[in-house]
Amino acid sequence: MSSLAQNLADNWAFTDLWVDPTASPPYVLILLRDAQGRSCIYDPTENDQVVFSSDSYDEAKLWLLEDEYERVEERLTDKMVA
Repeated sequence: MSSLAQNLADNWAFTDLWVDPTASPPYVLILLRDAQGRSCIYDPTENDQVVFSSDSYDEAKLWLLEDEYERVEERLTDKMVA
C-alpha cells in the first residue's frame, strides 16, 4: 500500500461504493475521503490500487460519473465502524 493509501486507511472520514451497473457482475470502485478532504478511488480487483486521487470529493465524484458509475446509497463513516 502506498503512503497516501496508508494515510487514508488510518485517517478516513467516510467511504462510498460506486458501481458500474452495466458490467456483469457489476464492477465496484471504492471512494475513500480523509479528514482533510483528500479523496482517493481504489480498485479492489487490482489489489486496492489507487486509480484516481483528488484534493476534493467533487472532483473524484465527477471522475466516477464520467465513466457512468453510480453511487451506492448508503455511506460508511468512521463513526459507524468504531
